[in-house]
Amino acid sequence: MGKSTFLQDFKAFAMKGNVIDMAVGVVIGGAFGKIVSSLVANVIMPPIGLLVGGVNFTDLKWVMKAAEVGADGKEIAPAVSLDYGQFLQATFDFLIIAFSIFLFIRLITKLTTKKKEEVAATPPAPPAPTKEEVLLTEIRDLLKEKK
Repeated sequence: MGKSTFLQDFKAFAMKGNVIDMAVGVVIGGAFGKIVSSLVANVIMPPIGLLVGGVNFTDLKWVMKAAEVGADGKEIAPAVSLDYGQFLQATFDFLIIAFSIFLFIRLITKLTTKKKEEVAATPPAPPAPTKEEVLLTEIRDLLKEKK
């Protein structure tokens, strides 16, 4: 009995509109993030790297300890490095995604504001009188006529 209630509760939760909308938003946001990451990495950053001296930002790193190489030329211990170029790349990705979302939300807000202004511009028609009001009006008119 408890199991079916649990499943029913979960189904009711999962099928709410806002949960499904959120899931769709997460999936689309992930795809949008990949597109923007590709835009940043492949379109925006190469010209910026060229402007600052042909630097590829993802290759920027600070080697704290060089790799240890044995006498036979094989690497004994890998280098220890701080890859700040990857951080810069992720930061640029974030800034461009945030700016894109800001522009999109701003556009939606302007469109909904215009729509609300259009609806507010047309005054609502007065409601039709109820049956009681019609009867009371007739009674009033009849009483005026008798006087």
